[in-house]
Amino acid sequence: MRNKGAIRLLAIVFALVSLYQLTFTYVTKKVEKEAREFGAGDIKKEQTYLDSIRGEGVYNFLWLKNYTYKECKELEMNLGLDLKGGMNVTMEVSVVDIIKAMANNSKDETFNAAIAKAKQMQANSGKGFVELFGQAFEQIDPNAQLSSPDIFGTLEMKDKIPFGASNAEVLKVIKEETDGAIDNTYNILRSRIDRFGVAQPNIQKADVSGRIIIELPGIKDAARVRKLLQGTASLEFWETYSAPEVMQYLNAANTKLAEINNAGDVEETAATEEVKEEAKDEDVALLDKIEEEGAQDSLATSQDAKAMAKMYPLFSILNPTQQGGSSKSVVGMAHVKDTAEVNGVLAMPAIKSVLPRNLKFFWGVKPIDEAGNVFELFAIKVTSRDGKAPLDGDAVTSAREQVDQNTAEYEVSMSMSGEGAKTWARLTKDNVNRAIAIVLDGYVYSAPNVLGEIKGGQSSISGNFTVAEAKDLANILKSGKLPAPAHIIADEVVGPSLGKESIQKGMYSFIIAFVLVLVYMFFFYSKGAGLAANIALITNLFFIFGVLASLGAVLTLPGIAGIVLTIGMSVDANVLIYERIQEELKAGKGLGLAISDGYKNAYSAIIDGNITTLLTGIILYLFGEGPIKGFATTLVIGIFSSLFAAIFITRLIFEAQTARNRNVTFATKFTDNWLRNAAVTFLQKRKVFYVISGAAIVLSVVSLSTKGLNQGIDFKGGRTYVVAFDQAVGVEDVAKSLETVYGHAPEVKTFGGANQVKISTKYKIEESGTEVDDEVEDLLYTGLKTYLADGTTKADFLENNRKMSQKVGPTIADDIRTSALWSILGALIVIFLYIMVRFSNWQYGLGAVAALAHDSIIVLGIFSVGYGLLPFSLEIDQAFIAAILTVVGYSINDTVVVFDRIREYLGLYPKRDREETVNRALNSTLRRTFSTSLSTFVVLLAIFIFGGTSIQGFTFALLVGVLVGTYSSLFIASPIAYDTSLRVQKVVDKRRK
Repeated sequence: MRNKGAIRLLAIVFALVSLYQLTFTYVTKKVEKEAREFGAGDIKKEQTYLDSIRGEGVYNFLWLKNYTYKECKELEMNLGLDLKGGMNVTMEVSVVDIIKAMANNSKDETFNAAIAKAKQMQANSGKGFVELFGQAFEQIDPNAQLSSPDIFGTLEMKDKIPFGASNAEVLKVIKEETDGAIDNTYNILRSRIDRFGVAQPNIQKADVSGRIIIELPGIKDAARVRKLLQGTASLEFWETYSAPEVMQYLNAANTKLAEINNAGDVEETAATEEVKEEAKDEDVALLDKIEEEGAQDSLATSQDAKAMAKMYPLFSILNPTQQGGSSKSVVGMAHVKDTAEVNGVLAMPAIKSVLPRNLKFFWGVKPIDEAGNVFELFAIKVTSRDGKAPLDGDAVTSAREQVDQNTAEYEVSMSMSGEGAKTWARLTKDNVNRAIAIVLDGYVYSAPNVLGEIKGGQSSISGNFTVAEAKDLANILKSGKLPAPAHIIADEVVGPSLGKESIQKGMYSFIIAFVLVLVYMFFFYSKGAGLAANIALITNLFFIFGVLASLGAVLTLPGIAGIVLTIGMSVDANVLIYERIQEELKAGKGLGLAISDGYKNAYSAIIDGNITTLLTGIILYLFGEGPIKGFATTLVIGIFSSLFAAIFITRLIFEAQTARNRNVTFATKFTDNWLRNAAVTFLQKRKVFYVISGAAIVLSVVSLSTKGLNQGIDFKGGRTYVVAFDQAVGVEDVAKSLETVYGHAPEVKTFGGANQVKISTKYKIEESGTEVDDEVEDLLYTGLKTYLADGTTKADFLENNRKMSQKVGPTIADDIRTSALWSILGALIVIFLYIMVRFSNWQYGLGAVAALAHDSIIVLGIFSVGYGLLPFSLEIDQAFIAAILTVVGYSINDTVVVFDRIREYLGLYPKRDREETVNRALNSTLRRTFSTSLSTFVVLLAIFIFGGTSIQGFTFALLVGVLVGTYSSLFIASPIAYDTSLRVQKVVDKRRK
């Protein structure tokens, strides 16, 4: 093997990088274990511990860099919600409302008709709404102008849409404005999510324009999340106090708090008892524990800290400042763990009595230190009688980031409406040399100093901004200009207990499956070659997890199944190589030459098989959503890592052994001749198998046409709940109980044990809003109350009994169906083209695609026939689509290997009878087909038995697919390719005559 040194170096580097990435997960788990031990079951104490060391170094990598806990947390392997519990939300920004607002809610008939028609077109189109609106407007009235004063030619839009602008120019502006509004909504949601305090929150824009996907691990209060995410953004401009003006009041507040603490006034402090108890012995003990490390006088430090905290109770948690912050209105700074306690103290009636009535406090939205621990407190002055801000976001017409020509620093340029400009002029005139705070959702984003009165509504805000900070502030200022309401169109809540169960069962099935593969390779290929293959498999697994961690990919339950399946399929490369080596050895070649030629001859089949599977994975990733994408990610990574491990790692092991003159065996005495001289007459019996497959396809089509499929809410929309009870319940009784509250009987099925059910309903799925979601949950609780333990509250029910909830709106269900269809069609087309080009023969491509269609129809048919008969869920959802596409990938891998051997035999024996040659080629692949199919089947069977209820349907589809795919590659794909080749040859011969 050439470049052995380079390959060895690459393997070592790959292993070190994987180890480096996985160490962050190890460190965070270690720290969190310490937090649990410190908290002793108290979640608040655990969180206090983690907050206190958020910016502390916990991992010194090779003494080169000391990583903080926060940095390690950002670099650890992400687990999906199905593995650790939490909430997943898909939100959609209302582009329709944005367009209507830009047109000042125009009453123009053509405009409103175009809006309505574009909504209808969007249901069956993948195009953006703005483009569809333009098409609809043109169809309704080709002569109408979007730039007319009755539509977008308004006073507010005159700077961007001049009079007489073409419809194309107007649509371009609308697209820019709607994209900006969506970006701004994304930023607002991101800011809100950052304040949830959850570990590893994730927010990203979906492939579909206007959609935002949010993951919140560990969240239990789903109602609070929905309310906060769907709340309207509130942008306000406030006058402020300066730090020296407030300092006397903070001193008075500190003195008052010390008096209260010393007097032990229980009545006065009852309202903040929960917050303040953390500020006593627990927090002091925690701070002492942290300061002990490296502190030579820890006892003296502890005593001083306690004395200071007693004398200055407010200033022990809030560090007052005299013009030491980012703005004149900054009056103090606090650690993130102390901000809630500061809020509690400042809200105490006794403390509020010593503060001016028009003084309010807001925290800055971003930390001011690199570790992300310290936040600034701003002093706001209320000057209106109603307590509202003198100016709000409705006054802002535009805002953008720009570079100051004099200082070359980034700043934000802002324009206001006529009425807003007047208020802004008065506000700036009254606050020269003072700060005005820009507040969104109760957090200060900027508090610039006013240099002079600003007339005309044009102003600029400076403050040593980076380009990103200037852009964010500009987006925030624009939030008041265009209403961009975001509605939840899909959400899923997974209880932490279900997540823990998934991890346990997933890992259990994973370990069993992995051990079975290792044992099989030892048994079939002896301890020599079997050990090398097992080392490659273990290395492959290590690489997969390392790459997942380095990419920041999220590991989900389908992802674990993808990894296990990848391991099962990766055996195929080793099997192909070993079978080729054995053929070379039986031909009389020496061990070294046999190994070299065996690898060389196996490359073609390995590369073709893996490329087709890789193409399937890429199609999955491009068109899939949610769990499909996670499955595709692990599948694609697994293909590359398994190829590297099977081809290079095993080769290095063998060459090292042969260099030391050690004998390497590639079979045991029990398996050496197994299926070696098989003589199955595949082609002679092809008509029999055509009839068998035809009957299975007809039965499947009939069942699909009459009985149909058990479509999940992914494809039809609705709400699903998995609810567990203390005792077994009857599904019919539960359905009747819920019918009394919902007005219709929802679909209720046993899910797992007899005490757990899955409830599906379409009640008010067309409506949106937090009040609707709350109503559905209230009715669910009411309908199931008779089955719950006495005294179970709704909060108890949602936290303990509701294991999972999922909502999918009709719009997103349509999109999922469309993406699933394109995934399957795309995979079939790409595979056909690849095989046609690779084998220079369209008949091979036809045979492969026919086999894939055969496999897909039969799997669907089995799910249709078995629905309601088998004791586990056969629901058609996104995970099932992942299973179908995996079956496609596995089947095509098997088929390509067979085709590769047929092509080889036809080249070696061109003068022999074609039918005999093809039969011999098919028989020569039986050992490889048996080993690969059996190992993969055993892996999937372990997952099916031990992997838990949630993935049984998914795994069952894969089990059926492996059996059907193996059958079709031998008995359907090859005969069809053979028959079509014969017919083409007959036509060619006839023309020649």
